[in-house]
Amino acid sequence: MVSNDQRRRQLAREKYERQQQRREEARRRTRRLTLVITSAVAVVAIIGGAMYLATSGDDDKDKTDAAASQSPSAEASPTPTKSEPPEPAMKIDKKATYTMSLKTSQGDIAFTMDASKTPHTTNSFKSLADKKFFDGTKCHRLTTDGIYVLQCGDPKGDGTGGPEYTIPDENLTALGKAGTDGTVTYPAGTVAMANTGQPHTGGSQFFLVYKDSKLPPSYTPFGTMDEKSLKAVEAIGKAGVDGGGADGAPKKAVNISKLTVDKV
Repeated sequence: MVSNDQRRRQLAREKYERQQQRREEARRRTRRLTLVITSAVAVVAIIGGAMYLATSGDDDKDKTDAAASQSPSAEASPTPTKSEPPEPAMKIDKKATYTMSLKTSQGDIAFTMDASKTPHTTNSFKSLADKKFFDGTKCHRLTTDGIYVLQCGDPKGDGTGGPEYTIPDENLTALGKAGTDGTVTYPAGTVAMANTGQPHTGGSQFFLVYKDSKLPPSYTPFGTMDEKSLKAVEAIGKAGVDGGGADGAPKKAVNISKLTVDKV
């Protein structure tokens, strides 16, 4: 029969092993992201910048490692070619409001975009949507610890896809000045561009925040979900990650059958 002391030692050892495993997984992911950033100009992901989160204590360190590994940064991004413009020609009304609507296997999701604050981002999504760029794609990534986001917009479905151009960062001061930890709060309902952690590397990947999340103010916030849409994304987050864990494909697969952008 196991004594109380033996049981306590066993539980402590198991907790330590779990902490070490999480830290090693975070380090491996960070190394992979760093390698990609140095070899290509990228779009999203979900977010290498989250590694700037600073906390203390073993448990807090675990959360920091998890946030670093779960940041909404794209792992890769296509490089513009000389034969193509760096981004689509500006065709939207810069003074108007636009709505992006996604028909998905988990319900309709919609959010508004203020073109006066994010003209390049809004124009890019309008151009891509008109070309049916997002139709038949899926939201490939969900994070459920440290940051709480659903990431979509990759035609490859693995975090490496995007259009043949990148767009500039915009509206980065909208959420306020960064605190002493280098982060701001992206409120639930926010829609923002994913990137590689480097400036001006947005493409087509974006993330939907379903619970307040602290991130560096380097991800263009360009949309706000309505209440019904936020609840749909919350339900996806509540179902968790496929196979367990805190970062990976959502257990409830989110397939986008159609995405449109229309002027309000």
